[in-house]
Amino acid sequence: MSRGQRFILQGKTVGDQATGLVWSRSANPAGWPLFWGEANDYLAGLNQDAHLGFNDWRLPNRRELFSLMDYAQANPALPVGHPFTSVELAWYWSATPYAANPAYAWYLHTEGGRMFFGDKGRSYYVWPVRGKSPVLPVTGGPEPASGIPWPQPRWEARGQTVRDRLGGLIWSKCADLAPGPVSWFRAMELAQQADAARLGGLGGWRLPAIAELELLVDSGRAFPAIDPEAPFSELRPQYWSATTSGFDPDWAMALYLDKGGVGVGMKKDAHYHVWLVSDRNGAY
Repeated sequence: MSRGQRFILQGKTVGDQATGLVWSRSANPAGWPLFWGEANDYLAGLNQDAHLGFNDWRLPNRRELFSLMDYAQANPALPVGHPFTSVELAWYWSATPYAANPAYAWYLHTEGGRMFFGDKGRSYYVWPVRGKSPVLPVTGGPEPASGIPWPQPRWEARGQTVRDRLGGLIWSKCADLAPGPVSWFRAMELAQQADAARLGGLGGWRLPAIAELELLVDSGRAFPAIDPEAPFSELRPQYWSATTSGFDPDWAMALYLDKGGVGVGMKKDAHYHVWLVSDRNGAY
């Protein structure tokens, strides 16, 4: 194993050293898309047959699927040099139901890493996983808990800032700093201005990466998809991230906080809001 290697090939399985999970090397062992219920039945059959020597295969939750994404890449949005085979450029089911409608579940598109929800009665692909991550937090959704629990309390408010004890980051308490929707370029300027002004007495303010925004999502909630105890003000439906899409540098990833989805927007368009983050948590 070379230093810094993330994925470890173990026969027909792949260990992910970043999350502690073990994935099927084939990202499409079923060979075709399945309804959500069929996907769970298929995995039960794999376990009955001790597929690849294991009987604890399952659908990944939405955060586990999301953890595979490298948004600097596209077609698929997986880390360079990954060892997976049969990766379909298509939607993949997660185990996580959509909070606003249990007839839907979250899925992720490997082409560029978008994450939304779809009708369980439609057919999408299945990528089996096993294990429990010692680093990925639970989603907040009703699927069987897999991951670390949220700290209690999770949030610590102080003046113009809120510390998330789960992610260890400091967020602006106001979640609409423009205010109103702005372009990505304007969002970056506002982050620089907030940092220069030492918002809340802190430095290091910046636009969050898409993985940092996604960590705010409570998939057991919708409208907004965030812990109701989170002490933020001026929550808005959608937010810019600092993460440029691997498809095209004119696009950036965005979080749809109303539903909990991850999508993209053209940087020049004033469609999304500004919510800033800092990792200068020494004041806490």
